Amino acid sequence: MVAGVVVGATIADLHNQRREAVEGGRTVYTEPDRIIVRDPGGQAYVRGNDLYRFRYGARDIRTDTVGGETRTVVVRPDGSEVITLVGADGSLRRRIRRDPGGREIIIIDNTYRDPRAVGGFYVDVPPPVVNIPYDRYIVDAQEASPDVIYQTMVAPPVQRIDRRYSLDEIRYSPNVRMQMPSIDVNTINFETGSWTIPPDQAARLQAIADGLNRAIQANPRAVFLIEGHTDAVGNEVDNLSLSDRRAQSAAELLTQQFGVPAENLTSQGYGEQYLKEQSPGPSLINRRVTVRNITPLLNGGQASLPPPPPGTAPPR
Repeated sequence: MVAGVVVGATIADLHNQRREAVEGGRTVYTEPDRIIVRDPGGQAYVRGNDLYRFRYGARDIRTDTVGGETRTVVVRPDGSEVITLVGADGSLRRRIRRDPGGREIIIIDNTYRDPRAVGGFYVDVPPPVVNIPYDRYIVDAQEASPDVIYQTMVAPPVQRIDRRYSLDEIRYSPNVRMQMPSIDVNTINFETGSWTIPPDQAARLQAIADGLNRAIQANPRAVFLIEGHTDAVGNEVDNLSLSDRRAQSAAELLTQQFGVPAENLTSQGYGEQYLKEQSPGPSLINRRVTVRNITPLLNGGQASLPPPPPGTAPPR
């Protein structure tokens, strides 16, 4: 994973901190805290580092690397720990929460690979067949009641999930993600080129936070993807970075102000790829974040995560 500290609060501030290189036919743009990759075919994506969010309120943070795999242990004030294993390629392998008594919950397990999975992290599957009302498939947070928000967060997939997907497969495969309903958080607005959530808008996340906390209390293994989006103004690299920062800002605020466990959230930016309003110009509607429950995708539709494969032990 990339590391560093961003100075500034707008995308323009990042231009002098960004470096460009060509590696194996791919163009890689490196920023202090994330990378943007453009493949030879023109497809681009951004990869950040979730661990930045875990530092808030931590009593201690320990990191060690063995055999190319990095283990980070975040110790909370109550003695509980969040353990994150990252592979040599920067991908998340496993995330575990260990309570003060030593009991462990595996929240994300990417060490098991479904035999039906194909190489890489893009999964080419058909769009799902959606047989529920559109306003319950993509929920407008500004119009929805707290009960509808919660029901959407715990709603089942719109069709049967036939295998487990890795976190990267979910992040980078739109038709996989679309098997789960989502909530458009249009109660907060971002200024052009900025990922800062104004203080007077932060309270508008209360209903989202309440729904998340209620869902996580019901299922401590639940994982929610916070998706960031931009309008079509600006270039692709800027918009991918900007959208990823918007998703991270929302996830950070949900944890720091509303107590949503950081380990149950993950974030990803999609730039201008999924415009809600088809406009080439500035659009407040398009500068948004979305929340989606990806737990059934991670565990193959099971009510709970299956046990780790034989010979795979939790980190100690």
